[in-house]
Amino acid sequence: MSGFGRWCWLWSWRLVLAATVAVLALQVWFFGQVLWWSRFDPSTTAFMRAELVRLRSEDPVAQLRHQWTPYSRISSNLKRAVIASEDAHFTEHDGVDWDALELAWQANAKRGRVVRGGSTITMQLAKNLFLSGERSYLRKAQELVISYMIELVMDKRRILELYLNVAEWGVGVFGAEAGARQHFGHGADRLAPTEAARMAAMLPNPRWFDRHRSDPKLLRKTQIIERRMAVAPIP
Repeated sequence: MSGFGRWCWLWSWRLVLAATVAVLALQVWFFGQVLWWSRFDPSTTAFMRAELVRLRSEDPVAQLRHQWTPYSRISSNLKRAVIASEDAHFTEHDGVDWDALELAWQANAKRGRVVRGGSTITMQLAKNLFLSGERSYLRKAQELVISYMIELVMDKRRILELYLNVAEWGVGVFGAEAGARQHFGHGADRLAPTEAARMAAMLPNPRWFDRHRSDPKLLRKTQIIERRMAVAPIP
C-alpha cells in the first residue's frame, strides 16, 4: 500500500471512529434525558418547539396552550380511549409492537402511501419528546432506540402520563388539560366517555380535526373507540 493509500485508510477509520463516538454520545444524552423525565415533568418538547416556530412564522406573538396535569387528575375515560385508539397492547409490549408495525407496513405498501401507523404510545412519546416530524428510516430507528430506553426506565403509568401531557390536540394545543378545555370547555378530569373518545379520535390528525370538527370520519371513529373503551386496560 502506498503512503497515500495508508493515509486514506487511516483517515477513513478515524472518521468512522469519530462518527461512532458521536452516535454513542448522542444515545447517552438521550438516555440521560429519559432518566430525568422519569422523575421530572417536561415543560416543553422537541415537537412543541417545532410547532411554535411554525406558528410564529405566521404570527410572531403566537403562543402554545399547554398545562401539565398529574395522572390522577386525568379522566380514566381519556386513558382508556387513547389506549383503545392508539395502542391496544400498551400494557403488554416492551415499547415496540412488531406485529402492528408489520401490519402497517403491509397496508402502506399495498396502498402505495401511508394509510396506517404502527407506532405504540411509547414510540409516539419518544418522537414528541426528542425528534422532528420528518419521515425517514434513520429517524424511525432512533425512535425505536429511545422507546426501549423509555420502557427500561419508566413504568407504564409514567409513560402514559407523559404522553397525555404532551400529545397534540389542535393548532398550538398540547396536553390533555388544554385539549379538554379547547374542545369541551372543562378540565381533563371531567371528560365523559364520548368526549374522551372524540379526543382520542383526533390524535392522528389533530390540526385537521380542530378545524373540521363536524367531519363524518371523526364521528365514526369516535363511535368505534367508545365501543372499545370498556375492554381497554389502563395502568
